[in-house]
Order: sequence, then structure tokens, then C-alpha cells
Amino acid sequence: MALDTMKGLKRTHYCAQIPLEPCEVTVCGFADRVRDMGNLIFINLRDRTGIVQLAFNDRTEREIFEKAQSVHSEYVLMAKGRVCPRESVNSKLATGAVEIIVSDLRILSKAQTTPFEVTNSDKVNEELKLRYRYLDLRSPKLQSNLIFRHRLAKAAREYFYENDFLEIETPMMMKSTPEGARDYLVPSRVHNGSFYALPQSPQIYKQLLMVSGFDRYVQIARCFRDEDLRADRQPEFTQIDLEMSFTDVDGLIEMGEGFLKHVCKEVLGREIETPLPRYTYAQAMNRFGTDKPDTRFEMEIMDITDVAKGIEFPVFASALESGGSVRAITAKNAASVYTRKEIDKLIEHAKGIGAKGLAYIRYTADGANCSFKKFLADGDLERLLEATGAEQGDLVLIAADKEKIALPVLGALRLIIAKRLDIIPQDKLNFLVITQMPFFEYDEESGSWIAMHHPFTMPLEECLDSLDSDPASVRAQAFDFVLNGVELSSGSMRITDYELQQRMFEALGMSDEEIKAKFGFLVDAYHYGAPPHGGMGFGLDRLAMTLSGADSLRDVVAFPKVQNASELMSECPAEVDASQLDELGICIKEKADLKACEEE
Repeated sequence: MALDTMKGLKRTHYCAQIPLEPCEVTVCGFADRVRDMGNLIFINLRDRTGIVQLAFNDRTEREIFEKAQSVHSEYVLMAKGRVCPRESVNSKLATGAVEIIVSDLRILSKAQTTPFEVTNSDKVNEELKLRYRYLDLRSPKLQSNLIFRHRLAKAAREYFYENDFLEIETPMMMKSTPEGARDYLVPSRVHNGSFYALPQSPQIYKQLLMVSGFDRYVQIARCFRDEDLRADRQPEFTQIDLEMSFTDVDGLIEMGEGFLKHVCKEVLGREIETPLPRYTYAQAMNRFGTDKPDTRFEMEIMDITDVAKGIEFPVFASALESGGSVRAITAKNAASVYTRKEIDKLIEHAKGIGAKGLAYIRYTADGANCSFKKFLADGDLERLLEATGAEQGDLVLIAADKEKIALPVLGALRLIIAKRLDIIPQDKLNFLVITQMPFFEYDEESGSWIAMHHPFTMPLEECLDSLDSDPASVRAQAFDFVLNGVELSSGSMRITDYELQQRMFEALGMSDEEIKAKFGFLVDAYHYGAPPHGGMGFGLDRLAMTLSGADSLRDVVAFPKVQNASELMSECPAEVDASQLDELGICIKEKADLKACEEE
């Protein structure tokens, strides 16, 4: 049977949007399910909006009926007919009360048997689904996620247009500059031996737009970072990028809060209260052990150093002598869930992320079982229970170490336990803002201080005198937006004084030659007048993932990469012809040659 054409027919409705009263309609889509009952045939037709049932009976023209008999799953169909009430209502479908009695059926494309059932792929191997991503994208779940992402981007544009932002594109091929991750490099054929870089962000260009007088810029920008992947990271990603002149940190945060409020109302139909709760970086670390805390549940970190000082436990004493502290979390009603074997698993996990060990108190009906009981004097246990607020049925975990280890370890365990106890409300949207981020972080590998955000971030005024003498104490006019433990956005005020910018570069160990080579054009621009400005970038992928409840960025990206940064469907990256490499003046070295070069 030859394939049909669309000639003479034009779609009038999407499947899930047909009127629920009698009328003539023409719909298009994929055959989702076919039920041949002899003198009756039902085909569920699926498009991006949902499903409608096509019906063929003994009054259907014989040619049309026989054509319907030949249809299999995933055939591409066009059908014209009359909407009529269904005898058997399907309450799970938006169109479940009606069906289309088909008068004209066109088979536009046939399909082989698919490697998996498109609408029932939850239990299918992930690698197989990614190899046939174009099939998996037909599934209602992924289509819903990508439509959600579209609506999110639309709402973003509407909000920023209404607030007088101009959408301006910045280059995709730019100069390689140090911004915290490896650049993806693009070789130049014309300038042999020179390279462009794909942007990690439009950071420098958007600052130059402020210098140019475009005082409010926005762009839904593609960004690239050559770094290891995880569930909420892809090598190429999209951010809602913006910059504002003549503002301060509060102005930037208020603009971001307004955006989140608008998005939640337009996309989720939910109201959020602003201003959002604010924590300084130090407060967040001390209370939650992370700069992106999930505040939907309690179990905050407590400082029990004062109590620990009076206990002759060598682990406590060692930590305090080295300038550390003793911190604890109390998991309410966890003693029955966490047996000794389960606690040992937590201890191993803690060691795996940097802790030397973990002490605990498990308070059951038989009493409080303390892992360091032999070191306790009379009254010590009671004081510990009072300090941690522990009651019968609770589990207390204690970390004694330097704060940079003890706090993140307890922060990680806090999340693990909360998930195990199932105490995280899934319907809550706990937005918050983290302020006063550290300007520098110490890089153990290089033995030097590096910028935690980027070198254009403005330090707090009161920290300027400490740039050279005490880098660890320098805080930045920088902030993050966080939702339910996920970082959505980073932003900051920028340095616009070229002398201060020079100081910052020098504090980061950059030579005059390096500054000139990498950032000379930006520093030069500041000599010609630069308004005070700052900005931020909201991760569109991550925002879509979090608000839609998806498990991974892969679920909100049409064609994602896997752990090793490859795309299974198109099998990229891939080798290219030798002639292309010759044009670029590139010679590929074998791994053995590279190893020999490293050894030399």
C-alpha cells in the first residue's frame, strides 16, 4: 500500500484540544495503541498535547476500514471525522468522554517495530533510550518537560521585557579567559595556531554592554564548560543571563526575586512570598553545612564545642587543639531506622567525603548508647543530650574537625538521613538567597588563592584592606539564589574601578603580561567611564528540572550528553577527516606519544 499525502486535508485541532461536542475535526499524530476487535477498530492517536481515540465501525467505508487494519504502533496518521460521545468513558484522558468516528484516514509514514514501547519506557535501559532519543522524546513525560521548559523561557522573556531589559546576543566564539573551568576550544583556519573559546558565560561581553550604555541586558544564552558531569550538570547549558547598571546588590536581588515570583505564578500557578529569606554564606554553612541548603526540613547543625571542651575524649581534644570545633545534628525519631549496621554505613560515607570518623549517640528505649561512652564522666552524657535536644528515639551524629570538614560532612549526612526518613515535603518551594560569599577559595593543587566566582566580582568595602593580608576573610558583593537545595543562580556586583580591578588580578597571582593578554580590552574599557553594574545568570535547565520535579537535567534537555560528555544518538564527539585537520594545522598525537611527552 502506497503512502498517502495530506492533500485536501488540514489539521484543525490538536488531539487533546478537540471540542467535546459533536463537530467535524482533522487531527494528526502517531498511532499510540491499536485495538482490532473484528468489526470495530480503535486507534489511540497521540500528539504533543495528549491522546484522542479514533473509531472505525461497520459504517466506515471499506477502504478506510482496511487501511485502519494495517496500522501499527508509531505509524504517522492524519484522520478526519466527527466527534461523538464514547460509550466507555476513559476518565484518565482529557478527551476520554468522546471519540472521533473517522471518515478519512491517511497513513503518512509507516514505522518499524520500535526498540522499546514509547509510552511505557520507564523501565527501559537508559543507554538504549538515549541511543534512540528521538523515540524517547515522543513519550508524554519528556514532551511535557520540554513544553514546561518552553513556557519557562517564555515567562522569563516576558518578565525582563516588561522591566525594560534589552535582549542582545553576544559572540559564541570568543577569547579564552580563565573562568573556573576548562574552555572548549575552536581552532581557527585563518589564524593558524590560534583558537577561539566557546563561552563559559557571556560575562565579559555583558559587562562591556554596560560600559556601552545598554543599562539593562538580558539573553537566553548557551554556555559551555569542559568539566565532569553529574545529574544536574551538562557540558553545554542554557542560562537566563542579565546585567544591570546603576544598581546595588539589593537591587539585583529584588529583580531576581521578582523574576522567580513571576515564573512560579505563570508556569506553576503558585504564589511565592517575597522578599525571600536571606542567609549569609557563613550562616548557611554553620546551620546547614552547605551554601545551597534545603530548608524544607529541620535537623540543623549545632555547635556543641563548649560542652565538648569538658569531655576527655581524645578525638574532641585533638580537633579543638588544631583550631577545629565539635558539631552535631539530631535526627528525630531515627534510632529505630538506624541500627548499628546502618550507622556504620553513615560513618563510611563520612570518611569518604573527608571526615576522620563520626561519633554518635543512639537513644532507644534501652537508654542512650554512646559510641565514646568510656570517655564520659558523670553528667557528660546528660549535658550532650541537653545540648543536642536529643530525646528517646533520636539519633545524634557528631563530627569533630576543622570547620571546612565538619560542616560539609554533617550537611551531606543531613540530606542522606532526611531522604532515608522520608521527611522532605515534596510540595514545598523553599527559595532563599545566600549573600556575602567568600571572594577567594584556596586551591590545594596549585597552592594559591583563586576567585570563587570570577575576578570581576566586587569585594565588600570593609574587606578591601584585607585583600593582601588575609584573603580568607574577604567577602564579595555576591549572592546565590537557591531552591530546595539546588543552586539556581549566581550573581554579583562588578568591579568598575580599573585600579581596583588591577589589584584583584594581582591578588590572584596574575602578572601584568597575563592581565594584558587575557583581559586588557576590559581594563582598557574601564578607562573611558563605567557605570556601577552587576548581574546574574539563572540556569534555565536547572530551574526547569527543579520546578518540574524532574530527576535529572537529561529530562529537560532535548539531546543530552552522558557521563563522558558524549551523545549516544549521534555518536559525537567523532573523528574528522585528515584533510580537515590539515586545513587547521592540527596533528593528533596518539595516547602513547602524549604519555611520552608528559614523562619528558
